[in-house]
Amino acid sequence: MSPAETKPPVEGHATGETVSWLDSYVGGEGYDEALCPEGEWRPAYRGLISELNELSAVELKRRSEAAQRIIHEQGITYNVYGDPRGMDRPWSLDPLPMVLGADEWRGIERGLKQRASLLNEVLADAYGAQRMIRASRFPSALVYAQPDFLRPCHEVRPAQGLFLHMYAADIARAADGRWWVISDRTQIPTGAGYALANRLVTSRVLPEAFRACRVHRLAPFFRAFRALLASLSPRPTEDPRIVLLTPGPYNETYFEQAWLARYLGFALVEGQDLAVRDGRVWLKTLSGLEPVDVILRRVDDDWCDPLELRNDSTLGVPGLLEAWRAGAVAIANSPGSGLVQSPALMPFLPGLCRELLGEDLEMPSVATWWCGQKQELEHVLKHADRLAIRPAFRGAVKLPDLAGGEPALEELRRRIAFQPHSFVAQENIELSSAPSWDGAGVSAHPVALRVYLVAGKDGYVAMPGGLTRVAPDTEGRFISMQRGGASKDTWVLAEGPIDEVSLLQSASQSVELRRVGNNLPSRLADDFFWLGRYCDRADSTARLLRSALVRFSPESTGSAMPLLEPLLNALAAQGQIASLEERPELRTSPEALEAELLAAIFDPERRGSLRRIADQLAHIAMQVRDRTSNDLWRVLSTVDDRVTLPPGSPVILAGDAVGVLNQTILGLASFHGLARENMTRAQGWRFLDMGVRIERCIHTAAFLDAALRCGEANNPSVLEAVLEVLDSAITYRSRYNLLPNLAAVFDLVMLDDTNPRSLVFQLNQLLKHIDRLPRERDEALPSPASRVLLECATRVRLADPRPLVQMEESWHESEVGRVLALVLRDMPRLSDAIAVSYFAHTTTSRAGGGGRR
Repeated sequence: MSPAETKPPVEGHATGETVSWLDSYVGGEGYDEALCPEGEWRPAYRGLISELNELSAVELKRRSEAAQRIIHEQGITYNVYGDPRGMDRPWSLDPLPMVLGADEWRGIERGLKQRASLLNEVLADAYGAQRMIRASRFPSALVYAQPDFLRPCHEVRPAQGLFLHMYAADIARAADGRWWVISDRTQIPTGAGYALANRLVTSRVLPEAFRACRVHRLAPFFRAFRALLASLSPRPTEDPRIVLLTPGPYNETYFEQAWLARYLGFALVEGQDLAVRDGRVWLKTLSGLEPVDVILRRVDDDWCDPLELRNDSTLGVPGLLEAWRAGAVAIANSPGSGLVQSPALMPFLPGLCRELLGEDLEMPSVATWWCGQKQELEHVLKHADRLAIRPAFRGAVKLPDLAGGEPALEELRRRIAFQPHSFVAQENIELSSAPSWDGAGVSAHPVALRVYLVAGKDGYVAMPGGLTRVAPDTEGRFISMQRGGASKDTWVLAEGPIDEVSLLQSASQSVELRRVGNNLPSRLADDFFWLGRYCDRADSTARLLRSALVRFSPESTGSAMPLLEPLLNALAAQGQIASLEERPELRTSPEALEAELLAAIFDPERRGSLRRIADQLAHIAMQVRDRTSNDLWRVLSTVDDRVTLPPGSPVILAGDAVGVLNQTILGLASFHGLARENMTRAQGWRFLDMGVRIERCIHTAAFLDAALRCGEANNPSVLEAVLEVLDSAITYRSRYNLLPNLAAVFDLVMLDDTNPRSLVFQLNQLLKHIDRLPRERDEALPSPASRVLLECATRVRLADPRPLVQMEESWHESEVGRVLALVLRDMPRLSDAIAVSYFAHTTTSRAGGGGRR
C-alpha cells in the first residue's frame, strides 16, 4: 500500500462533516482523479488532502502567488507564437499536484516501457530490412509517403542499435478509468525540463505535503539519461563532450532547453556553433575547434542538415548526417525517429507488437482509423461529425474550420475522399478531471499526462511522474500549452522510504582539480561580449536621460537649453531622441521636449530607447541563461520590468520617470556588482567586461565630444552635468575646492587612471583583458585588436587638457577633441577585430585533442 493509503480517513465528503474550502469541490462529470463517484477521496489523494486541510483558502492563495513569484524569479517561460508577451510569457503552473498511487503507476510504467521498445523496433525495421512492410504487417505508404521518413538515414545502424533514446507518451484516462495513449512523442520529446521545474516550485510551496506523501524523486531518471548519453560516445573517454543542440531563443521551449543543459552539465549550442571537418563534428570555441561526441538535439529532423535535408535550414549543421552515418558522432534521438510519431501507425501497433516482441500490447492507443484503407475510409466519412479528424502525417494537409457547420463538414469529407491517405480519425475521449486551483477556490479541470522514458542497459526507464497538462476551462477536450493550457507537478507515491538521490557525483570520488571550466563556445563569448555592451549602454542612456529630466523645466525650455544642449545632442547622436535641427520646436516647447524624453525611455518602437535597449538586453541574457546565475537573471528581468509600461497605465510625468531611471541605474549597478564579485575570472566574465569597457569608452567619448561642441563648454553648470553623468562629481569636489574647471574636469574623466569611469581606466582594463585572451601570448607580433587598442590608449594618455582653458570656443578642434574623435573611430574597429579573431573559428584547438584522427 502507498503511504497515503495508511493515513486515517479524511473528514469531509465521505462523512458529511465540513472540511472548509475543500468541501466545496465537485468532481468532473466523467472520471475524477481525486473523488470516487460515492464522494470519497480516492486513496492516492488522501495524504495530499489531509495536508491541504491544514491550510486555509487564503493561505493556499498566498502559496499560489508565491509559486508565480518563483516562476518569475527563475525566468521559467514558455514562448507562445504570436503572443505579444513573446519570450516573457511566464510558465503556467497549478500548485495542486496530480497524484498517482504506486500500484497504478506500475501499470502505466510497464505499458509504456513495452511501447517504447516496440517503437524502437519499428524504427530499426523501417530504416533497416523493412521486414514488416514486406510481410504486409502495415502499409508501405505509412513509411514512404511520410515526410518524416528520411531516406539519407536508410540502412544506418546507430550506436547500440538505439533510434529512440528518449520517448514520451501523452496518456489520458477515459470515463471507465482506463489509461489510453493519445499521442506518441518520438522525434523531440519536450517537457521533461518543465516537469523538473514544476517539481522545484511545487515542493517549495507545498513542502509539508511533499514530505508527508513520500513522493518519488526525479533525479534518478535524469542520472540514467545522462549515463545513457555518455555511453553513446564513439570515443573511449571518461568525459565525452555532450552538447544540447537548440533552434535558438525563439523556440517555444527554449527555457526548458537551457534549464536541462545547465542541470545535466551540457553545453547549449546552436547550429552555427558546430562545424563538420574531416568527417567529425567540432565545437567552435575560443581556442579553436574541439571534438563533439554526442548531440542531444532539439532541432526537428528535416532541419538538422541543410546539405542532405532542407537546404533552407539555418538551424542545422552542414554535413551532420554524414558524420553520424560514419559513427563519428551520436545523435539522440536519431534523425528520422519522427517516423513513428504519426497517428496513422496506431491501428497497426497491436499486430506489430505481437510480431516484433511476441507480446500483446499492454496500453492501447485511442481508437484510430487511417483513411488509407477502404473500410476505415467508409467509417470515417460516415461518422465524421463524431470523430476528431487529424492529418496523418506532419504538414500533409490543412484542415478546414469546422465552426462553419455542415458546409465545412462536407468540405472536409470531400478532402478526405480526394486524398484519403493523408487523414486519420480518432475517437473523442472525455478526459478525466482533477482538482485545480483557479485563484479563489478548487474546481475540476480536464487533465492529460505526458510520461517520459529513456533507454537503459536493461530496457527503458520511466520518469516517476511527468508533465500533467490542464485544460484552461472545465469543459475542455483538447489541451495545448500554446492555447492557454496550464500544468501540474505529478506525484507518484512510493511504498517505502525515499532515497535521497542527487544528479551530482559522489563527493568521495577522486576528481581532477580544475581552475577553469570547459572551453567557452565562440557564440557564447559573443553573447557575453554583447551582454556587457548592452548593460553599459542601458546604464549610460539612463544616466543621460536622468540628467536631462532633472534639468528640464516644465514652464520654459529656453533658460535651461544651454545646460540641456550637450545632453540632448549626446542622446540624439545615439538615436534616443530627434536632433534639435530635425525638431527645432524642442528648444521652445516644454511639452514637446518632455514627450520626446519620455518616449526615449518607454517607447518600445523607438530605436535606441531605454525600453528597446532593455528588451535587447533581456534577449541576450536569455541566450546565456545556462551560463549565468539566478541572481544575475533576476536583476536583468527587473530592469526590463521597470521600463515596461503595462497597457492602460496612467500617463508618466517627468518626475515619475526620474524615479524609474533611479531604480534602473541601481538595478544595473547590482548587475555590475554581481558580475564583478560572483563570476569567476574565466572567459565568459572576461568578454562581458570587455563589452562593458568598449561601450563605456564609446558613450564617454561621445558625451564629452557633445560637451565640447556646445556653445558653453566652459560653463560650470555644463561641466557639473558632465561630472554627474560620468559619476565623478564627489571625486572632483574632494580634489578641487572650486567650481568645475574645464581642464580639471576633462583630466578627471579622461586621463585619471584611478577613476573607474575615466577613458584611460577603460583602456587600461581592455589592455589587460586582451593580453589574457587565448593565443595572444603565442604570437610574436601584436594582433589586430592589440594594435588598435595600443594606438588608441597611447593617444589618450598623451592628450593634454590644459590648453582647453585658454580657448573661448571651438573646443572640439583642440587636441582633446581630436583624440575623442579618434576614440569614437577606434572602438568599433576594436570590437570588429575581437569578433573576427574570437567569434568564428576554422582552426583546431591545440588543447582540445583536435587534429586528424
